[in-house]
Amino acid sequence: MQLARILLATSLSLTPVVAVTVAQAPQANPDTTGLVLVEAESFAATGGWVVDQQFMDFMGSPYLLAHGLGIPVQDAHTDVAFAQPGRYRVWVRTRDWVAPWQAPGAPGRFELQLNGRTLKTTFGTEGADWHWQDGGVVDATASTKLTMHDLCGFEGRCDAILFSKDLSFQPPHGGGELAELRGKLLGWDREPKDGGSFDLVVVGGGIAGTTAAITAARLGCKVALIQDRPVLGGNGSSEVRVWPEGHTNHEPYPHIGDVVRELVRKKGKGDGNARNRQIYNDHRKLNLARKEPNLTLLLEHRANGSVHEQGHIRAVRAQHTRSGRRQLVRGRWFLDATGDGVIGALVGADFEMTQLGHMGVSNLWNVGEVEKNEYQLLCECEDDDPMSLNFVKSDTPAPFPRCPWAVDLSDKPFPGRKALKLGKRSMANLSQLGGWFWETGFDRHPITDLERMRDQNLRAMYGAWDALKNVDGQYPNQRLKWAAFIAGKRESRRLLGDVIVTGKDFHDLKPFDDAAFPCTWHIDLHFPKAQFQKGHEGDEFISDFTRGKGYNYKGPYWAPYRALYSRNIDNLFMAGRDISVTHEALGAVRVMQTCGMMGEIVGMAASLCKQHDCNPRAIYKEHLAELKRLMKRGAGQQKK
Repeated sequence: MQLARILLATSLSLTPVVAVTVAQAPQANPDTTGLVLVEAESFAATGGWVVDQQFMDFMGSPYLLAHGLGIPVQDAHTDVAFAQPGRYRVWVRTRDWVAPWQAPGAPGRFELQLNGRTLKTTFGTEGADWHWQDGGVVDATASTKLTMHDLCGFEGRCDAILFSKDLSFQPPHGGGELAELRGKLLGWDREPKDGGSFDLVVVGGGIAGTTAAITAARLGCKVALIQDRPVLGGNGSSEVRVWPEGHTNHEPYPHIGDVVRELVRKKGKGDGNARNRQIYNDHRKLNLARKEPNLTLLLEHRANGSVHEQGHIRAVRAQHTRSGRRQLVRGRWFLDATGDGVIGALVGADFEMTQLGHMGVSNLWNVGEVEKNEYQLLCECEDDDPMSLNFVKSDTPAPFPRCPWAVDLSDKPFPGRKALKLGKRSMANLSQLGGWFWETGFDRHPITDLERMRDQNLRAMYGAWDALKNVDGQYPNQRLKWAAFIAGKRESRRLLGDVIVTGKDFHDLKPFDDAAFPCTWHIDLHFPKAQFQKGHEGDEFISDFTRGKGYNYKGPYWAPYRALYSRNIDNLFMAGRDISVTHEALGAVRVMQTCGMMGEIVGMAASLCKQHDCNPRAIYKEHLAELKRLMKRGAGQQKK
């Protein structure tokens, strides 16, 4: 109970960082308030809608997204029990997602049906911000079937549906008032379930977090791995589809990278970015994690609250992204592998963040001469998690609607457009569509503006395809085949450790006595590509990268262990792109296989923390020789 009180106080005091949010399966109210709240992500059948949790800490909840690539997605539906049948005013929390650009057309339109009857209001047609749109007065039966019917296939979104007996009641649109209303209506007693106690709690299931969890578990730690998506791998998963780069297994520690190699096979012909889903082999990562008896895997759980005091973390709160159920997960040591430094921010860890001129986010995409896009096939497939899809080649035209709300590229250049040349290289080919350089958000807040950044990427994609299909008349049988709705992020918070690695350290090859993980990628920083900026200033969506003498170094360069733990939170590790580096140095350390080797080092250090009952700093000060012996041995399966 004391931990629960601390958790509540912590969560409420950090509302700019984390919203107090709940959700559960749709049920009648336990009291007689005359209000019934249904969270869209908890629908019994989501159909072709996808659960989007990326922005839940700011807009209040995960939501359902109609990510159909221009083809309306299959209906989502659920049954709701009303303790008081009768007349209700219905409110739907949604937004017109292109309104921030004052763009016409409201492409995210959808309808709501009650027991098969369509409400007169069309939703997703107004408002740049998340708000409650009035759906009018309806008659609800004791058991009412709700159906969400997408009209466009262009990113319609629904957070929640609220029914009010008081026809004059207007719900709060956001902030603490809405958080309080959610808690009251969904029966949240603010005391999360006991999620267990662990030696190491890893938050973030990308390559870095997964290698750390597996390594620590193999070395005798009881580990919890909390991941807010249904798959592991982060940017290297089938949801984002960036191929993990960086080189592993270098002298003098040739076994650093063994666990990375188990998760990610050697790059072969046909491997790369934005390819078909089987290339990224989600099962490979999941199966490796599930084989470890010391590892508890919490998929689809978002860590968005904490219990901490005096520079020490005691627990994190993990909220299920579909049901809203919360667990309090206790630990002795914690690893922030979220990329955004989410746990560090919650507990008051020192951090830096480049506000302007930072690297942006990408949402990769591809096209194909196919009859159906991937989301259609996935929705129709009886297998819960198909490794491959039956793409049938299209031999007839695949029309695409005009998109007046998208980025207007009717008379502007972009990579992949016919007759466009960059130097000696022709850009008139499909391979230039949807690559890593389709990137935006360089001067936007990398965390609070993330939804807008993702949406700008989608607007650019739709605008480019509209121009190619409808203005240029190219690719008549091709259709948008796949696009990431999960943003592929590069830069946000960097948590500060006892050493902050700089770009100069790479240039000078500065030696460290605690050299722990090899860096082989050049200092790769992204910025808007000047050739494509005109007319898109402030919302650029094509990037360039640093190259040449000033951004290369003699590798591998071994970066220090002291960049992998917090300087002011005594039991917090970091691994991934949120480690203790400057903006410039981040360009060299952020690639996934390098991040995975950081995770291996953290897993080894955590096992020594358990052995010696000490904090991460003490590993450097008192047990560095033991860490180096573990680094020599590695944590690959053959080393168990």
